Amino acid sequence: MDGLLTPRESARFVAENSRDVRVDGGGVRRVAELLLAAASGAALRAAAWKARHELHPRAADEAAVNWVFVTDTLNFSFWSEQDEHGCAVGYGGGTYTGYWALCAALNRALDEEERHRILNETGKILLEKFGGSFLNCVRKSEKSAQKLMHLVVESFPSYRDVTQFEGKRISFYKRAQILVADTWSVLEGKGDGCFKDISSITMFADYRLPQVLVYLGALKYSDELLKKLLKGEMLSYGDKQEVEIRGCSLWCVELIRDCLLELIEKKGKKSDGEINSILLDYYLWDYARDHREEMKGIPFHRTRCIYY
Repeated sequence: MDGLLTPRESARFVAENSRDVRVDGGGVRRVAELLLAAASGAALRAAAWKARHELHPRAADEAAVNWVFVTDTLNFSFWSEQDEHGCAVGYGGGTYTGYWALCAALNRALDEEERHRILNETGKILLEKFGGSFLNCVRKSEKSAQKLMHLVVESFPSYRDVTQFEGKRISFYKRAQILVADTWSVLEGKGDGCFKDISSITMFADYRLPQVLVYLGALKYSDELLKKLLKGEMLSYGDKQEVEIRGCSLWCVELIRDCLLELIEKKGKKSDGEINSILLDYYLWDYARDHREEMKGIPFHRTRCIYY
């Protein structure tokens, strides 16, 4: 799209022009050092996606790819006005919150109104353009992560995560990128999921990753923004501070990845497979859930939209 910055270009531009959010170089290095140990193990491998949770599909077939598509089509707005863990779903003897609540709800065939509308809209397009299977869309990408991302964004309106910042049209494509990433993961980077340019996909700019990056000291907020977030004030989608939070968090993870790769090379460590921003996002997202209690004093930004 003419004049539209890619997610990575958008993130860099936002970080260079941000007033209330900044990336801390020392914090970036500390997070990279934290991840260094994980780089030589199973935690930073594509196969780890299936092992992360019992609700993820185990197969690498068409049904699993379609499950990923439906899940990521509905993957937005998982926080409660009263309690950040208030959206809980019981399934199979367990209780799940946040993203896992969606997985459980899907497996129980439950919908919410806005998600139901988007599911119908997306399903109709999937039937018309791709014969009712997301695998056909994946195959049209010719094993290019970028081509698949743009095909998704151009075909499905609810994936068009685009806004304005300082006179530029920018994109974060949170759900489109996570859809590409999860497709790569469920197919274990093989066959139709062997994307040659998978490292071009960035992290998925949401509300949980900025929170953990602030907790780890890699991202810093101005006093004014921090006060606003502590009060629980809502930020509109496309609001300057909301864009700064998302853009700087995305750029922060890009810098963490670069630093981690430098540390691996410098220390002669061997990583078990490719290190990319997708795997760092997965790891940090799980880290945030595992350290939920310690992170209680760090506010997440509240934005209600369909894009994340």
